[in-house]
Order: sequence, then structure tokens, then C-alpha cells
Amino acid sequence: MSQDNQRPLILVTNDDGITAGGIRNLIEVAREFGEVCVVAPDSPQSGMGHAITVHDILRLTKVRDEEGVEEYSCTGTPVDCVKLAIYRVLDRKPDLLLSGINHGANYSINVIYSGTMSAAVEGAVEGIPSIGFSLLNHSAEADFAASKDVVRKVVRSALKNGIPKSTCLNVNIPKVSAEEIKGIRICRQARASWRDDFQPRQDPSGKTYYWITGEFVNPDKGDDTDVWALDHNYVSIVPVQFDLTAHHAMAELNEWGYDT
Repeated sequence: MSQDNQRPLILVTNDDGITAGGIRNLIEVAREFGEVCVVAPDSPQSGMGHAITVHDILRLTKVRDEEGVEEYSCTGTPVDCVKLAIYRVLDRKPDLLLSGINHGANYSINVIYSGTMSAAVEGAVEGIPSIGFSLLNHSAEADFAASKDVVRKVVRSALKNGIPKSTCLNVNIPKVSAEEIKGIRICRQARASWRDDFQPRQDPSGKTYYWITGEFVNPDKGDDTDVWALDHNYVSIVPVQFDLTAHHAMAELNEWGYDT
């Protein structure tokens, strides 16, 4: 794409698909800060986590090309989109990667399953300052006015101050008006999980299939968590790292002893 080197280059992606309301609003805000390249899935990819396409082809289609913004749809996952953008679309590394705005929460354990956040994590792996945004509203008709204000604040701060190395930001926004948002809190991820249920059903031929449902269970009552912040109308920001090493467990494991 034609790039004005005086302005930041911002890569935008998501997991809800390139036509989703969340990414359309994110693109609007991103254009205020720099040149924008969008590479996003051509269809919804929610819950894909960090999946990549290895047993199928990937197709990339340019869908928009105008001053300041270039858009591509991709047949792959959110992480595929980031990889293709870096290695096949852009001729230099982006100054910032923005993923979202997701339709629905990505707090607590949801970050593990989220395609939105996996795209941001992949950006961090590649050394790109990266941020994932999510609004606690699954509706296709969700109002993103308050979310856009939050995106502006966070992007402005990230461009000014930078994001710690090997880290990306997980930003969740409560489903309230801008006036009702109490502020922004830096949080830890709540230690919560899903209690899954797979409901058996019958297809027209009489064969059994399963539909996943579940209940979000949060025994973590700390007031420093993302869940607490959102329940109290704060925007939560959790710094996320891709190093999954449980450093706190290494000393204990070294005491086990092993036969040689």
C-alpha cells in the first residue's frame, strides 16, 4: 500500500469478520492516527484461538483501496490474517496492530479461546505493539460510540508511551454509555473458568449431535481483576504475555529429582 512514512502504519484485524460492526468502527478510529491496512477473515472466526491453516489453501482478496486505508479479506483464521499481512501484504512492519472491536467479552479465561486476542498475541510475537479490544455486547447492532472513545485513549497512549516488549494489551469495555464508564483500570486476569455442558440433540436423520453451552464460574472475588472492573463499569486492561512458562513452579519441579 502507499504509505506516508510520517504517519504510523496500523494493521487492523478481528475474528468476527471484515464486515462486522466492531471492525468497521475500529477502522474509523485507526484512520485518525495513521495509515491503515486491514486484513481480516471473510467470515466469523470466533473461538478459533491461535489456530493457523495448515491443511487447506488461503485466499486473500482486496476489497478496498483508497487514500489512507487498504482492506483485504482472508479465508483463514485471525492469526493467518496477521501472518499474511506481515509477510505478503506490507513492505514494512506495522507500528501498531489493533484487533477487534470484538462483539462480546474476552475477559478472564476467555482470552485463551479468543481469536481477537490471539491475533494481538501473534502481533506481539512478531514484535509489533498490539492491542485487542472487546465490547461486552454480542449484538450485531451494538452501539460502539463509547468503545470508540476508549480506543482513542488507549491508542493515543500506546503510540506515545509504547507497550512493554513481548506483551500485548487485552482491553474489555463494559456495555454502558460513555457517561457511565467510570474510568480505565489496569487489571489481572480473573481466575475463573467455564463449566461446560454438551447438550445432545437429534438431526433430521435421527443421528445425535452436540451443542455446547455452559456457565461462567468466577470464584475469584478480588477487586483487582478484569471481571470486577467490568462489573463495576470500568474498562479493564490486562497485559498479556505469550511466554506460557509457569516460572513460579520451576523451583518445586527441580526438587522432584529424576533418575538418570
